Amino acid sequence: MNETHIASAFDRDLEAIQAQIMKMGGMVEHAIAQAAQSLETRDEELAEQVRDRDRAIDDLEEQVNEATARLIALRAPTAVDLRLALSVLKISSNLERIGDYAKNMAKRTTVLAQMPAIEGAPAALRRMAREVERMLKDALDAYIRRDAELAQTVLLNDHDVDQMYNALFREFLTFMMEDPRNITACMHLHFIAKNTERMGDHVTNIAEQVIYLVTGELPEATRPKVDNVAQSGGFGLEVE
Repeated sequence: MNETHIASAFDRDLEAIQAQIMKMGGMVEHAIAQAAQSLETRDEELAEQVRDRDRAIDDLEEQVNEATARLIALRAPTAVDLRLALSVLKISSNLERIGDYAKNMAKRTTVLAQMPAIEGAPAALRRMAREVERMLKDALDAYIRRDAELAQTVLLNDHDVDQMYNALFREFLTFMMEDPRNITACMHLHFIAKNTERMGDHVTNIAEQVIYLVTGELPEATRPKVDNVAQSGGFGLEVE
């Protein structure tokens, strides 16, 4: 009877934490969408809102971490339940990082709004961000449904994001070679593209956690990555 009571308490606590994870995921999806929109429309006010709201995402991650630590300490979960609890920590960490990248995109928007526009680039970056946003939604759905097949699809979709990034990198090089006055703007745009590509990597980390939860094993091989043309001759930009 006591074991049943403990199990029930664990399930209730975990359900509350998972609700926080889904709330955090929704906030991050919104941040990606608004950061990309602010870039395309050169909306500095919207970009500032994205930056301001990142603090709420960070706060929610701290709440998830504290609640999960308390859950582990008080409920002494079994091996399977412990794996589930630890996955929550990893998912919240990846969500927080994606939020940071969205914030960085918004920060660059404020700078780019003061420069001549690079034709087509903001719209292409928004399409790339939408793909990452869709991947994130699928990864979170897979987590809630414990759907390893959907999670595997997310891993495969990261290939498309890599291709978009490489295409944009080549496009930025072309703009810079055609007119040196484009160099500064293209540097900022490349920074945004790279951040968006890294968002996709963090989404796939979440999908890998789902596969681990369902199967007990991480995917056998590292997900295929498109040869990254920027690695051998990139701009050397670091994530803020």
